[in-house]
Amino acid sequence: MVTYADICDRALTDALTVFGAFHPSPGDHAPEGCGTLILLGPNEPGFWPHFTASPEYLDGCCNRLDRWSTRVISKMADEFGATPLFPFGGPPFQPFIRWANRSGRAWPSPVSLLVHDVAGLFASYRGALALPERIALPPLPARPCDTCIEQPCRDACPAGAMSGPGYALDTCHTFLDTPDGNDCMTQGCNVRRACPISQSYDRKPEQSAFHMAAFHP
Repeated sequence: MVTYADICDRALTDALTVFGAFHPSPGDHAPEGCGTLILLGPNEPGFWPHFTASPEYLDGCCNRLDRWSTRVISKMADEFGATPLFPFGGPPFQPFIRWANRSGRAWPSPVSLLVHDVAGLFASYRGALALPERIALPPLPARPCDTCIEQPCRDACPAGAMSGPGYALDTCHTFLDTPDGNDCMTQGCNVRRACPISQSYDRKPEQSAFHMAAFHP
């Protein structure tokens, strides 16, 4: 029978890691017959050079990261007898935010963005595996924000897009079109970078710039 360690080891061969896992209940909207749902995200350091050496990145066509994720995670699913699931390709879309919260390794942050115990505010899910087996899972970590005294994310947005009760998307996009927004566009969202957990995740600025270009073309 496949184990959690087996999946972690296999994911590393494609510069991925397990970002969370749980045993679904009926209200979780997992595929029928799913005993364990495994969430996969980039393993840092190392994900960006691995991805940029792939045929999907090098061919210069659209949706490079999504196409890479589809190929890599579908192959992994075949090896484990699982169903591959992705946060793109809809509508309808799979409820990855719900699953992330359900995993016990991601939570709403003080600025409403999802914070992960390893990736911080750089949480990014490339796909998931729906295993038919109910496998044993490791103990869950504590929510990092509960012991983050300064919570620098609260005041890090230069546009003030996260100073209110939610995320002012239009304010963010407007700011990114200004010269002052260039730092966020080339280095990554200043709020995400301010998180102490994000700073230990070692995500490359080039990777953040890639995501920002997709977010704000």
